[in-house]
Amino acid sequence: MTRNHPHISRRTALRTVAGAALVSVAGCLNDNGGSGTPSDGTTSPDGNGPLTRITVEGTTLVVELSEEADVDQVNLIQPNGELFGKRDVAAGAQQVSFEIGTAYASGEYRVLALKGEETVVETTTELRPEIQIQDVGLYRNNPDKPWDEVYGESETDRIKNGEAFVTVENTGSGPEAITELVFSGDVPNPIENPRGSGIYEADQVVVSPGETIDLFSNSFPFGSESEDGMGCSPDGNSGQFTVVVETRVSGNRVTSTYDVQYSGSDEMTDCEATITEA
Repeated sequence: MTRNHPHISRRTALRTVAGAALVSVAGCLNDNGGSGTPSDGTTSPDGNGPLTRITVEGTTLVVELSEEADVDQVNLIQPNGELFGKRDVAAGAQQVSFEIGTAYASGEYRVLALKGEETVVETTTELRPEIQIQDVGLYRNNPDKPWDEVYGESETDRIKNGEAFVTVENTGSGPEAITELVFSGDVPNPIENPRGSGIYEADQVVVSPGETIDLFSNSFPFGSESEDGMGCSPDGNSGQFTVVVETRVSGNRVTSTYDVQYSGSDEMTDCEATITEA
């Protein structure tokens, strides 16, 4: 489930889209080509200038042009002032695109439409991802999640009480790559440095702006109790654990802490785990 992983159905199972698939990060344009305040992306910001909308589709920045646009090139300038890329505008074309990937610098970008050497219009657009952890859960409390699709039916019974999912949302304006998922603190099997990324069958998972996805763990955090972990008891053991999500573009470690109680058994396979926000 890396970017080129052949099992598309499993990668699809990691994703649940919470907003529109197309998220606009456009700036309004006035008649003389200046930049204005960002629009909400639902309509063209002006309708009179050559640039009508700037959107992000996955990891691609799309610049839409009006039918009357008389430009032959669009340049994208990075926050540091350096050229990110330039695209020729074919006769009659109404959009050009830039593949920004997940290694771009977050910040304010300038979009310039040119005719020959002259800048016809210029506007700015913000590309800044923002990842938030929305939820965390186990199979025993969330059987409706696509566990069999992700782990495979033959493996689900063995690992369903040991792995977990974490729901994250990108509330920002640029794509982000999740590169690591870590469970620490009072879980049965805390691992500070999980094998690989800690995400099942993925070195990274890309989250588009406006998208919500489920990350499925690969470090068995709620499996058998390890030497440093918290176990279950009939009367209940209480503690706290922290979910850490590492990101590539912003370089942040996004964390969320939860209260947890393990009760009803001496064995984790039969344990009742109650998880609430701390």
